[in-house]
Amino acid sequence: MGPLLIIDDDKDLVQILSEGFAENGFSVDSAFSGEEGLEKISSRPFGCLILGDSLPGMDGFQALDEIRSKGNGTPVIIISELDGVEDKLRGFDAGADDYLVKPFDFRELAARVRSLLRRTAENPGALLKCGCIELDPAARECRAGGKVIELRRREFDILELLVRNENQVFTREKIVNILWRKEYDGSSNVVDVHVKYIRDKLRPFGYDSLIVTVRGVGYKAVCPGYE
Repeated sequence: MGPLLIIDDDKDLVQILSEGFAENGFSVDSAFSGEEGLEKISSRPFGCLILGDSLPGMDGFQALDEIRSKGNGTPVIIISELDGVEDKLRGFDAGADDYLVKPFDFRELAARVRSLLRRTAENPGALLKCGCIELDPAARECRAGGKVIELRRREFDILELLVRNENQVFTREKIVNILWRKEYDGSSNVVDVHVKYIRDKLRPFGYDSLIVTVRGVGYKAVCPGYE
């Protein structure tokens, strides 16, 4: 298990949390801005990120979006003074695994961290295969013939969802509700755009037809050899 990384501009809070986790047997590192946090994340793996939403320069939501866009699936807990539903949805939409409102009891935060670490250890994510395409949910990597296909976060999420549920048709609305976790008004072509990008990236490997359009309904994945 990698160390925890606490990213928050409240230095007193970071010190208190660092000491608390150290006393509970965790190795802890810290950063006081989104940019500093991203630099540390790029240099070593962490077991869990505790991320403040209000940071100088790049805020926590922007930092998290950057983390996920690079395919980093490290568990993230956002700590925030904002307790509105829209604020929490924004955090989850950015890719947070949990959201805790300040002020909070340290014991609750520690329990949530242990839960995420336990979940990660128990379910590292079995490889998903579709012909020569291989998806690694734990590493959030898509490979073909040993070569990595660079997919952005939502592209990987859509491909994983369809391959994991091979030949099952998903409407655009259902894909958005599952992956974006918010209501879909039926006017956005966001899923179509992401599917196009996925197909473009799979085309050099001859797998651009892996995602099949079901006219008037949505999309499904059909892997070679499917009966």
